[in-house]
Amino acid sequence: METRAVATLFNPVLIAGCIIILVSFAVRASFGVFQIPIAEDFNWMRSEFSFAIAIQNLFWGIGQPIFSAFAEKFGDRKAIIAGAVFYAAGLILSSYAITPGQHQFLEILVGFGIAGTGFGVILAVVGRAASDENRSLALGIATAAGSAGQVFGPPLAEALLQHMPWSSVFVVFAFLILLSLLALLYMGEVPLPKSQPREESLARTISRAIKDPTFAMIFVGFFSCGYQLGFITAHFPAFITEICGAISPGSLISSIGITTTSALGALAIALIGVSNIGGTILAGWLGNKVSRKYLLVGIYIARTLVAAMFILTPMTPESVVLFSIVMGSLWLATVPLTSGLVAQIYGLRYMGTLYGLVFFSHQLGGFLGVWLGGQMYDTYGNYTLVWWIGIGVGALSALIHIPIDERPIDQRSAIAIA
Repeated sequence: METRAVATLFNPVLIAGCIIILVSFAVRASFGVFQIPIAEDFNWMRSEFSFAIAIQNLFWGIGQPIFSAFAEKFGDRKAIIAGAVFYAAGLILSSYAITPGQHQFLEILVGFGIAGTGFGVILAVVGRAASDENRSLALGIATAAGSAGQVFGPPLAEALLQHMPWSSVFVVFAFLILLSLLALLYMGEVPLPKSQPREESLARTISRAIKDPTFAMIFVGFFSCGYQLGFITAHFPAFITEICGAISPGSLISSIGITTTSALGALAIALIGVSNIGGTILAGWLGNKVSRKYLLVGIYIARTLVAAMFILTPMTPESVVLFSIVMGSLWLATVPLTSGLVAQIYGLRYMGTLYGLVFFSHQLGGFLGVWLGGQMYDTYGNYTLVWWIGIGVGALSALIHIPIDERPIDQRSAIAIA
C-alpha cells in the first residue's frame, strides 16, 4: 500500500468517524433481533414492530440532509452531538413504550439519531479531510466501520437478551451511543474547502443538482440498496428463525456453538458485517481506479443474482451462512461509491447535504422494505413476495446507473458554453 494510503488509515478524523459510525450501526443493526421478543412480550402482530423500524428508516432519511446542512452551517461536532442525544433519548424512551403507537412515534427520534451519527455527516467530514487520491479509500474505510458495528451489534443484543429484558438492552445501547462521543475529542473541526466558490449558495447548489438528470438517476438507483438492506436487517433474523431447517447436532454450524435458529439469525447479520468490511474497503479502493458508476452496476447485478439464487434454493443453515457471506461482501459497498460519485460530480462544499438528499431515496427504500416485510408476513404468512420485489428493484438500479454522466457538473457546463 502506498505511503499516502497508509497515512489515510491514521487520520484522526477518519479514526474518530469510524468509532462513531461503528457504535451507531452496532445498535441500528440489532433491531431485527428484537423483532420476536417485543412482538411476543406484547402479543403484537409482526407488522406493528416492523412499522416502527420502517419509521426509523424513513426519518433517518428525512434527517440526513437536515443534519448534513446543520453540520455545514454550525460544525460537524455539534451535529454529531445532537444526533447522539436524539438517538439515546429515543432508545431510553422506547424502553418504556408499551403500545405499537408509542414505539412507532419514538422511532422518529432514533431515526434522527442515526442521521446525526451516521454516513451523511461522517462521510462528509472524512471526505473533506482526505486527499483527492485517497478520498474514495477513506470513504470505504469509514463505511466499513459501519459493517464492523454490524458484526458486534446483533450478537451483543442476542447475548444481553439472555440475561435481561429487551427494555434494559435499549438502555445499555443508549449509554454506548453517548459514550462514543468521546471520540470527538480526537476529531477536531475540519474546515470547508476553500477551492470551491463560496459565493454559490446551498440553495443554488441544490437547484443545479436536482435539475441534473444524473442526480435523479443516482437518487432512484440508491432506492434498491435501502430496500434490500432495510428488509434484511429488520426481518432476516425472524425469517431464519421460522423458515430455516433445524440445526443438526454435530454439524459444522453447531460445532461453533450455534444450536438455535435465533442464534443463527444473529450470526447471519454479523457475517454480513464481517464480509462487508473487506467488500466495502475494496469498493472504496477500486473507486479511485475504475469508473464508479460501472462498479455500482456490477454490485447491483451481483446482488440481484445472489438474492434470486438464495430464494430459489432450499434453505439450510449452511445456505444461510453462504448467502450472508456473499451478500455481505456487496452490502455497503455502494455507499463509498455513491458518496464518492456525488463529491466527484458536484464538489465537496455541500457534499454532505447533496449526499443526504440522495440518501433519502435509500431510506425510502428501507422504509418500504421493512414495512412491506411485516405487512406481507401478516397477510401471507411468508416473505417470498418481498424478496422478489427486492430482486426487481435491484435489477432496475443496475440499469439506471449505466447512463450516468460522471464528469463534474462545472466541467459539463463549461463545455456546453464553449
